[in-house]
Amino acid sequence: MAQYIPTLEYLSGGLPMACTMYASSECYFGLNLRPIDASSFSHDHPRQLIDLADVEVGKDYELVITTYAGLYRYRVGDVLHVTGFHNAAPQFRFVRRKNVLLSVDADKTDEAELQRAVGRAAGLLRPLGADVAEYTSRTETKEIPGHYIIYWELLLKESGKWPEKEVFDNCCLEMEEALNSVYRQCRVADGSVGPLEIRVVRSGTFEELMDYAISRGASINQYKVPRCVTFGPIIELLDSRVVSAHFSPARPKWTPHRTN
Repeated sequence: MAQYIPTLEYLSGGLPMACTMYASSECYFGLNLRPIDASSFSHDHPRQLIDLADVEVGKDYELVITTYAGLYRYRVGDVLHVTGFHNAAPQFRFVRRKNVLLSVDADKTDEAELQRAVGRAAGLLRPLGADVAEYTSRTETKEIPGHYIIYWELLLKESGKWPEKEVFDNCCLEMEEALNSVYRQCRVADGSVGPLEIRVVRSGTFEELMDYAISRGASINQYKVPRCVTFGPIIELLDSRVVSAHFSPARPKWTPHRTN
């Protein structure tokens, strides 16, 4: 839900935002004892199963649960960063979902990285009174080289101005600049990934996407916008609502790492 933070900050005038608990459809995981605190974290990826009492401060862990409802060693898909302990209970911060959303070649882009890239590119829209209301993504591999496609639905604030083509083109490049070095290497040195594309869809498209998902049995209470789409009918729906398409006008910066 991190993409909604800028809108909430705008509407609330900068009031503190806090969540009281950490939970999912499967079960409740924890309480938020320090809702206003903020801290930085690093990424770590242990692979062995570790008991809750044996986690270490400063490391990241993927959550595995067993519930009375019948889930046994169920991988929720959340990555948590241990920040300390409250008595004997570990305290943690949600980091990201453990998944790879986009990959064309050796590149791998997960949900958190995609969100950061969208947020950075959206910064070019805000001086115009515009912002990204919703987004999703997919890869296009029918052509060589394949490339990332990002669908944007915009929110235009009062007295806002619709961005010009050049602004959208620069947003594509800004997103590429925000992605990891492997992606940028594939773009610059290897040529195995093509320029990133942003397709702007008309207002209301993501509501239609939700209606379609609910018509296929999704729960309206549990529905979340998918950050990557692969299902043909959903791609067709999105493509049919595109009002403009834009490509990165240049290659992102990339410098090979040298070892002595």
